[in-house]
Amino acid sequence: MPALKIQRTIIKAEKFGVIPNTSKDMAPFLNDLIKEASKYANVTIEFQKGRYDVWPEHSPKRDYFISNTSSEIECPSKTKTIALLLEGFENITIEGNGALFIIHEKMTNFAFVNCNGVKMQNISFDYKRATMSELKLESVSSNSITASVNSGSNFLITNNGHIEFYGDNWKLKNHHTIAVNPELSAWYYSDFGPLLKSQAKHVAPDKVVFDGDFSNTNYKQGQVLTVRDPIRDQVGGFIGYSKNIGLKNVNMHYMHGMGIVSQFSENITYDGVKVQPRKETGRIIAAFADSFHFSGCKGQITIKNCTTSGAHDDAVNIHGTHLKVMEKVANNKINLKFMHHQTYGFDAFFKGDTLSFIKPKSLQNYGNGIVKTVSKISDRMVQITLDNDLPEGFKIGDVVENITWTPSVLIKNNYFSGTNTRGVLLTTRRKSIIEDNVFYRTGMHAILIANDASSWYESGVVRDVTIKGNQFIECGYNQVPNNYIINIWPENHEEVPNYFVHENIVVENNLFKVFDTPILKAKSTKGLVFKNNQIVSSDIFSRLKGNKPSFYFQQCQDVFVELNKTNLGTFDSIETKNMLNSDISIKNTK
Repeated sequence: MPALKIQRTIIKAEKFGVIPNTSKDMAPFLNDLIKEASKYANVTIEFQKGRYDVWPEHSPKRDYFISNTSSEIECPSKTKTIALLLEGFENITIEGNGALFIIHEKMTNFAFVNCNGVKMQNISFDYKRATMSELKLESVSSNSITASVNSGSNFLITNNGHIEFYGDNWKLKNHHTIAVNPELSAWYYSDFGPLLKSQAKHVAPDKVVFDGDFSNTNYKQGQVLTVRDPIRDQVGGFIGYSKNIGLKNVNMHYMHGMGIVSQFSENITYDGVKVQPRKETGRIIAAFADSFHFSGCKGQITIKNCTTSGAHDDAVNIHGTHLKVMEKVANNKINLKFMHHQTYGFDAFFKGDTLSFIKPKSLQNYGNGIVKTVSKISDRMVQITLDNDLPEGFKIGDVVENITWTPSVLIKNNYFSGTNTRGVLLTTRRKSIIEDNVFYRTGMHAILIANDASSWYESGVVRDVTIKGNQFIECGYNQVPNNYIINIWPENHEEVPNYFVHENIVVENNLFKVFDTPILKAKSTKGLVFKNNQIVSSDIFSRLKGNKPSFYFQQCQDVFVELNKTNLGTFDSIETKNMLNSDISIKNTK
């Protein structure tokens, strides 16, 4: 007998007072709307096209520990204020029909927590006053700068002649600064200090003259200085402990604190998600930090047809978390600690999960264990009881990774640009494909495959990665001489003979358009193939030459490099370290 099909309920948002273009606070009406929708197991919420303003006063508030955000000192409160919150929903569709949510003050745009089967589509989010301030340098001399301030970047000149940026119930205290060259779409670390120390005069609407000593600065006419406070107290979106989540045709015009963070969730698809400012705002920045961040997820992660432009950090970061063993309580019981200051407090282990025990210096696995019970000792400490005894070779100070929560990944047909850092960071042991994307002038490596147990504690190994059909356009200008387009660089500080952190990586059929010679760098990798790739020279950033070999391999094995004959003499330099001649095969070189 076939299963009964549950009829879908359609709820019109306007029937609950959620009406566009009223300038009213929609939060109370949204609360009523979501409460009604929670009564149904298969429901669609439909919004009308238009603008919806949301303030924090009546918006839901929840305490969430979110990976890679803030420490106890930076931000003791973990309270998130959420414009659109779904908790415990199954089979719900949010149909925006072109709705634009305008966020007031500091908030999280949306959160899906403990949900199964959420679709959100045809909807946009932006801030009334982005927490990023922007000003364009119209003229620059050694003692005077004239700047035009973005009309949305509220500011005042204090009685002692200093500029101060502010928003609704906040003012800028610290000044983390990225300078953007709009003509080149190039992004650089900068310093707002000289402008803060100068004397500022408000000479016309949105125009300020700074008088001071700028002789030792790198300010240039035409640059846009983008300035924020580094504290990550909210996120753009949060997908936590959920599965089967899809975002389609979603515009994230501004995200405060961090981008969309998916944490211990399963099967996530982003299709046509755009992280970029609305043109009418005149802003350059859309994301305070990463655009898409995944921590401890599993199942299938798919990112396709997406655009990221205007982030103060990476476009995509996919990783797990290493926790350090602090104490052996019994032969099958250990206490673990979250080590990085911005990552802690969340549930990272569940009954039945498989743990990998790893030596932190070599990143070598020496045994596994199955989780029997989990208990939280504190926000930093967790106690794990295993079904089995601890593996042979166990020591205090080793780290563990939850390898159950590792995803397969497809990153296809995306356009990544407008960042001073990297395009894709990837560390997962399951099959990963990075295909048919454009990486346009990322400031650092277009792709970084890392893994570490000493700095960010972001795990883990990769075992099957294909990088094909991509265009890498003039990336890495912020990292000369280490400006390798693809960098496979685990942070193993101790090399173990015949052990390799990463395995089976294929780089094929890509276009590399480069201003310098570095192409591919790899360490502690077995089974690395570079073939059928086109490498062409560019005269952009021509002054940046690091005199590094095009290919650098350290303690690698089964490496195959194929170079087109047209590249010989320019991109044929290969350097190896701690390797035998038999570890590498080279085709079509001189």
